Amino acid sequence: MLTGLVVSLVSRRGADTASRFVFRLFRRQHLEKFLPGLDKLGLSGKSHAVACALYHYHSNALGGVITEYVRESERKAWVRYPPPRWMWRGTAIAGIPHEVSAAMLHAWHGHNGVSLGNPRLGFVCTGMTVDGMPGLEGYYFEHDRPLNEDERVRFAYGEETMPAFDAAQAPQLDVAAWPADRRARTHRSYAMAYVSTLLPVMLDLLGAEDARIELGRVARLIGLQYHEETAEILGMQTNLSAGTRESALAFARWLNAMLAAQGEVVSLTEKPHVVEVSMQDWRLVAGSELSDPLAAFDAWNELWTGACAAHDRFLRISVARSHGADGWLATWTIEATTKPR
Repeated sequence: MLTGLVVSLVSRRGADTASRFVFRLFRRQHLEKFLPGLDKLGLSGKSHAVACALYHYHSNALGGVITEYVRESERKAWVRYPPPRWMWRGTAIAGIPHEVSAAMLHAWHGHNGVSLGNPRLGFVCTGMTVDGMPGLEGYYFEHDRPLNEDERVRFAYGEETMPAFDAAQAPQLDVAAWPADRRARTHRSYAMAYVSTLLPVMLDLLGAEDARIELGRVARLIGLQYHEETAEILGMQTNLSAGTRESALAFARWLNAMLAAQGEVVSLTEKPHVVEVSMQDWRLVAGSELSDPLAAFDAWNELWTGACAAHDRFLRISVARSHGADGWLATWTIEATTKPR
């Protein structure tokens, strides 16, 4: 969904708008997650350059992203994201300009020194996959003087390349502190955090109505494209084109499973002519400051509208949602259009 949104912004609103979106998204995540993440990963006592490189190495690995790390000294440590790039999934990478990918580095990597109170720490990027190089790579380096804002990220293609990565010698997380269930929750949270962050960023960047339209369009397309894959994972059918109550019940079970996997509290109710899926609160956005909560919900809801159309284009789906002091309430109604015999 995030990848599709960036590609859509590039093609429909230009690279400048897409770059501003990417910058705001990753700066917001940086401010929320970087310093607490250093503590969770046990990196707070290391030198700043080494701690920053290890942060990306461990946190991305926990999220399912392939990452490499090499320490040259206490003042210089490399991190590399080899292809395929998780962020620019599949063929989407062909539509990502240099400045859009660079916006992520300026928003996060270039701000690490600021967050750590170390104005001498910067990031030197020696290659990005979007520019045709074999991975995004670079190193954190602690300089001898404070850096100006425009020096915190420097692009130095062709000057250096990251030394060989030795997986056997690479640092490992403490297995006792990171058992399998904790890793699984972290893997899920890693992906969901992008969705919960992009909602407020889009509202602030484009305003409620444009954000609802742009993000809603992308969400519906993602629902259409990925329903088959998720239905197969859940052992369910897709593209039924039946319009029957049985088909409505099958989609309701899929929707219930997807929302539950996201961490929501949901229930499924069968009625004579329709099937309902209800959600108490909206945990995905817990703690997020949404300037227009209903616009955010409506855009996100297009995921399920698109998925329902991919499951069975003859079903009808609608949602009643409310948001107030007591939180969220939402009920999806899935209705058959073919009368039972």
